[in-house]
Amino acid sequence: MHRRNLLTILSASMPASLIAARAEAATPDQSKVAYHLADLDKVEFVLGNIKNHFASMGGPDKVTIALVVHGPALKAFHSAGASAEVTQRTDQLKKSGLALHACGNTMRAQSVALKDLLPGFVVADEGGVVKLAALQAQGYVYLRP
Repeated sequence: MHRRNLLTILSASMPASLIAARAEAATPDQSKVAYHLADLDKVEFVLGNIKNHFASMGGPDKVTIALVVHGPALKAFHSAGASAEVTQRTDQLKKSGLALHACGNTMRAQSVALKDLLPGFVVADEGGVVKLAALQAQGYVYLRP
């Protein structure tokens, strides 16, 4: 085999191997899930989905779940206006390991601070959708019920 042919074969096969490695690195991990919640009317439905998700996977030691809330749905998690049901479910899910992220842009738009939300939230300063993209890049499966 000539060197030229060998170089042609190597250069042609290299991009495919790089693409395959990149695809493998981006493969979502079903034990890491990011729920996207923006619709106020879906808050209790999504909290129920998360509870069922933990149970179906065998508990919090089998799955890591993050909830990213932005837009109108964040109003359901304002301490002053949260229903007893949302407060109780959020508390239970937090104890199961649910990571709660509030969109910083939505917080500014709604004029709320972290202290105004139910306990356990952290601020996604970069914004909710950017946080979701970052979680996906870390291998989280994206769900928007």
